[in-house]
Amino acid sequence: MSLRTLHVITRLTLGGSAENTLATMLALEAAGYAGSLAVGVAASDAASVNDARRRGATLHDVPGLGREVGPRDAAALVRLWRLMRAQQPAIVHTHTSKAGFIGRLAARLAGVPVVIHQPHGHIFYGYYGPRRTAFYVALERLAARWTDRIVTLTERGIDEHLARGIGERAQYRAVPSGVPTAELRAAAPTRGVARARLRLPDDAFVVVGLGRFVPVKGFDVLITALPTLAAAVPSTCVLLVGDGPERVALEAQAGRLGVRDRLRCTGVTPDIAVCLAAADVLAAPSRNEGMGRALVEGMALGLPVVGSEVGGIPAVIADGETGWLVPPGDAAALAEALVELGRDAALCAKLGAAAAARAEAFSSRVAHAAMRAIYDELMFEKRLLRWQPEPA
Repeated sequence: MSLRTLHVITRLTLGGSAENTLATMLALEAAGYAGSLAVGVAASDAASVNDARRRGATLHDVPGLGREVGPRDAAALVRLWRLMRAQQPAIVHTHTSKAGFIGRLAARLAGVPVVIHQPHGHIFYGYYGPRRTAFYVALERLAARWTDRIVTLTERGIDEHLARGIGERAQYRAVPSGVPTAELRAAAPTRGVARARLRLPDDAFVVVGLGRFVPVKGFDVLITALPTLAAAVPSTCVLLVGDGPERVALEAQAGRLGVRDRLRCTGVTPDIAVCLAAADVLAAPSRNEGMGRALVEGMALGLPVVGSEVGGIPAVIADGETGWLVPPGDAAALAEALVELGRDAALCAKLGAAAAARAEAFSSRVAHAAMRAIYDELMFEKRLLRWQPEPA
């Protein structure tokens, strides 16, 4: 028997949370949990939406379902409630904070038997000021009462939620953002070929950063560190893979610091494997991070990672074994760690080999099996095998 499920997310922007949501939904569907996705479809997300449909996902457009809190939220709530009443899913699985609150409230009002929430990180620091953060934490505490399982990306994510009084420990499970490590390796060219495609010198020390160009990703910290790094390792080049509202500011910052020629921003590209294969080290100077899917992608291709000691990053990087952890916002510490790797190719290779092995703990295979176990657990706990939806 196939159980009907409905996933809810605000937007299908390029990034880890959207990709993880889509991959999880499709994997669960293959395991008998027939799913569809309610999402606020935006013109700027056309590439991701088209990719989702190409991969076989069924999407329900929910106008008004966006990231920012506003008057349209009430309309989005009503649309979700109507969709749930029509679809009568056995399970509603919400993703990210905004969709998590509205989706869980709609599920409660619609009488959905099981509700799962997957925040894909949190907004407890690095995003907003104290008052706004406190308001969102209060909403999370309320919504936790309507939730059967809260799925964090790491065990540290569980602790950070519980420290703020959100839910009970028995509600929580940790499931990584699964990365298709085998497919990524298969798609990656050799380093020489990758550098030729990107027109990077063979002898350059290439530091790659991967993600949206927004303040929470901390790429400004990496650029602040770049003059020190370039002075110590003259062949240094920083490759930022992605795009976003901070791109112009980052390029201007590099110009002011006299290192504009050391920085290359790729824009949105499907060739992630090529960019990672061309690099020596991955830098993740985030101010907050649920887990850091980009870290695992780099590790899978044998890159050591230097990352901020925030959020779920310490659960991914084994400090001193697969890379280095540095304090968030500390450009001097970031530069020091990168200089050490830039000057010691043997150390870089040693940490990279350990990183490739560790990446398998965060693979799609591991993540999908863990998520299916949660669904199966709830199906047994709630006796959903006896639950049959009425015809729509």
